Amino acid sequence: MIRAASVRDLETLLELENRCFDTDRLSRRSFRYLLTKANAATLVYEEGGAVRAYAMALFNAGTSLARLYSIAVDPALRGRGVARALVQALEAAALEADRAYMRLEVRRDNRGSIGLFKSLGYRPFGTYDDYYEDHMGALRFEKSLAAHPSPELVRVPYYEQTLEFTCGPAALMMAMRGLSPELVLDRKLEIRIWRESTTVFMTSGHGGCGPYGLALSAYHRGFDVELYISEEGALFVDSVRSEEKKEVIRVAQEDFSEQVARLPIPTHYQRLSVADTRDRFDEGGIPVVLISSYRIYQEKFPHWVVVTGFDERFVYVHDPYVDREKGKSVTDCMNMPILLADFHRMARYGRSGLRAAVIVSRRPTQNQAPRRGVMR
Repeated sequence: MIRAASVRDLETLLELENRCFDTDRLSRRSFRYLLTKANAATLVYEEGGAVRAYAMALFNAGTSLARLYSIAVDPALRGRGVARALVQALEAAALEADRAYMRLEVRRDNRGSIGLFKSLGYRPFGTYDDYYEDHMGALRFEKSLAAHPSPELVRVPYYEQTLEFTCGPAALMMAMRGLSPELVLDRKLEIRIWRESTTVFMTSGHGGCGPYGLALSAYHRGFDVELYISEEGALFVDSVRSEEKKEVIRVAQEDFSEQVARLPIPTHYQRLSVADTRDRFDEGGIPVVLISSYRIYQEKFPHWVVVTGFDERFVYVHDPYVDREKGKSVTDCMNMPILLADFHRMARYGRSGLRAAVIVSRRPTQNQAPRRGVMR
């Protein structure tokens, strides 16, 4: 039987810990803290009225991450699936606590545990050298706990950006391909859209793309477009220090916004809520949303993603950037689950809290009245 641990299990857990491990043991003080005060979940496996195994996860404050902190199984029970059952139960507890990912560390020489976690769907994404008391290194693993949308229900294909500054074009290309399967996605189109919609300068290096330019690129390729921007005026100006660069950004954006105003592209100078984003998605539109990359990459730069689905807890996105230096693959960046509340906090950029979204839809038929205008 698997159940939640309590402080009454302290002595039994300490005895089990000492029986299972020669080094890196949890102390009595640590167990008491983890059972009574920590933001954590501890489960035990009972057999014959005795605790024979446990597993513990820590929940990081302010993020959707859980960490499988410790697991111990009585040597006499090993090979009977107890560890697997405990991990799966801990995953369910983490998901119930609104955690979207579980991470863990395992000794490089622990082949049994490595095999178990791989069989449960954990993917390696990094290493720690000299991690344990005996100087053994650790492998780092991660697993998404959210049930990804069924592939047949996901209408947005994946395209990886090929340059560090082309997240906007890559996200827009995925949205357009989701609505027009015959569209060919390649680097030529990626660079062409970047040339059409770049702000010229942004942060450092080549400029990224703003919402006005992306909207124009989609519109001129035969798609209906709707813009949501939380503020008027030049965007991303604060991302550069040079007054000359600031002026270039202002001029480029003024040109974009004047072109948008001449076209049937509704522009709403207001924030698009997560609920409204879902409504647009359910109506057939595909939202391309500006986010701050800090919550994903711990670096503050504007970044575009495309929404691929929703459920009661998560919004799913394709992230066009694959951080291969940290062991990520394309699979890790497809249909990434982000808690609804986290997505609301993430979908903003800069000191002003800029929010921007480009909703791409099929072009209305000729007998439908086009939409146009600027709304506040």
